Amino acid sequence: MNETLVTLVGNAATAVDFRETATGGMARFRFAVTPRRWDRGKQLWADGRTSFYTVWSWRTLAANLAASVSVGEPLVVHGRLKIREEEQAGQRRTFVDVEAVAVGHDLGRGTAAFRRMPRMEPQLTERPERVMEGDTGEPPNEREEVGAMAAVS
Repeated sequence: MNETLVTLVGNAATAVDFRETATGGMARFRFAVTPRRWDRGKQLWADGRTSFYTVWSWRTLAANLAASVSVGEPLVVHGRLKIREEEQAGQRRTFVDVEAVAVGHDLGRGTAAFRRMPRMEPQLTERPERVMEGDTGEPPNEREEVGAMAAVS
């Protein structure tokens, strides 16, 4: 599958909006990219027109973004470029999104302290040592005690 991968350097324009979904976390924020060019005539740096992108992320990256990124912070975003058109109030509008693969602070404009998150092992994919038909993994006498306690309650 052909995808357009982009790397953008800019600033977080909005706070990260994090939401928990059935498949894991989802986060999005607006990202501003303003090109700077040297104006030889004026002998000054000049800002170009700012472009805004909506950055989307999923699962672990989404949770880490919500915990790490604040408005105005300089970032580097790498991901898949997605362009969509929608009609709003009778006008056709174009939206440019980036589905993030990686996001980090721009260390050319500041410092950061990285903290590795412990990796959680998925419990649904764990394989028991030995599985037999009808086996629940607990000794029969414990099952009987739990049933007896439930009957008393």
